[in-house]
Amino acid sequence: MTFARTTDPIVAIATASGRGAVGIVRVSGARLAPLIDAICGRALKPREATYLPFRDANGEPVDHGLAIHFPSPNSFTGEDVLELQAHGGAVVLQLLLARCLEAAAEADPVTGRLHLPGLRVAEPGEFSQRAFLNGKIDLAQAEAIADLIDASTEAAARSAGRSLSGAFSREIHTLRDALIHLRMLVEATLDFPEEEIDFLQKADAAGQLVRLQAQLAAVQQRAKQGALLREGIKVVIAGQPNAGKSSLLNALAGVELAIVSAVAGTTRDVVSQTIQIHGVPLHVADTAGLRESSDEVEQIGVARAWGQIENADAVLFLHDLTRADMPDYMAADAEILRGLQGKLPASVPVLDVWNKQDAAPTASHAQGIALSAKTGLGIEALREQLLAMAGWQAVPEGVYLARARHVQALSRVETHLALAASHLAAQAQLLDLLAEELRLAQNALNEITGEFGADDLLGVIFSRFCIGK
Repeated sequence: MTFARTTDPIVAIATASGRGAVGIVRVSGARLAPLIDAICGRALKPREATYLPFRDANGEPVDHGLAIHFPSPNSFTGEDVLELQAHGGAVVLQLLLARCLEAAAEADPVTGRLHLPGLRVAEPGEFSQRAFLNGKIDLAQAEAIADLIDASTEAAARSAGRSLSGAFSREIHTLRDALIHLRMLVEATLDFPEEEIDFLQKADAAGQLVRLQAQLAAVQQRAKQGALLREGIKVVIAGQPNAGKSSLLNALAGVELAIVSAVAGTTRDVVSQTIQIHGVPLHVADTAGLRESSDEVEQIGVARAWGQIENADAVLFLHDLTRADMPDYMAADAEILRGLQGKLPASVPVLDVWNKQDAAPTASHAQGIALSAKTGLGIEALREQLLAMAGWQAVPEGVYLARARHVQALSRVETHLALAASHLAAQAQLLDLLAEELRLAQNALNEITGEFGADDLLGVIFSRFCIGK
């Protein structure tokens, strides 16, 4: 996706495909008056809904509905925008879309000029892209539009709404302004080295940098929580056959997703389900029991289980309390644990979960959580532990939805500020390096809001939007 054709007028169906009471066709571009007249048969008052027939080339109605004209710059895209709200049938909307393209190519009978030359169907996310390029929203807000549409939980939707309103962007701008002020002091010291006044010491540059790092830490914490709301974490249930992995998945999900049987090796493939705990999405995978097997199908299932484990954000290592006193069983668990430790980085937590407490209420176990997937005993404690493993904290009202790239950018800012602090401690000898680290920190901040960023990054972001948005 490129920005080479951003001056073309664009049109698209802006509502989801399928049947519905209302569907919207949206047009954005410059000087839409001739097109409006061709389709609506009259001029429209700005930002006022008008009920009228949408006319074909012969003046016959394609449909009746509401037409709204948003003149530039007071529109979503910053250009002239026309919204045609018709009945939500797929055929009707396609006819209306075709009529817009047809009317744009018609010539005015008086001037001979085309009504709207160059009108084309919009690419995915192009309306939001226009809004970004025309300064109506920044990049973080543009991403929040897609996140609000895709939100899978109420908490995620509310947080995306805060990002769309500019809450996250304002935090970034506050950090950037403080950083610019600090850069100004450093540059002044570099420009006037002969002056007796120590600009940095007098202005408490060290104190400003410390405060900036503290502000950054607070933003990072909220951004990490927001990224967790958006992305969730992948949790894999692993263990020997018949430990109750499928039962645990069903208990966590609250529905019967996986087959539960007393026959060992029932689960041959991966069964996945996304569950919500306090609004945080957790993508839980039930896998085949880990053991040596001569069954070719079961071997494939075990291999897939290890593949899921290697890509997990957290692992629930399930043990059977009714077999906790069997040396062979515990030896096999120890072998699985060695495999987990060999395949997982240290940052991926492994939680020991002891199942079937209902059948062995007095059995002893090592550290971890004891529960019964059958009766539900201990399931709520496991849910809370899963949130803690994910890094979730009590939902503060200030959380805004963030993306992994935002968290990564903030992490780079943290690194640059830490290096800047070390250079500042050396003062005059390393002021050039101090200035450079502060510049790099500002660039990383600017990537979040799009004030500095490569076209290919912007293209990737907007290409994942739905058409008409």
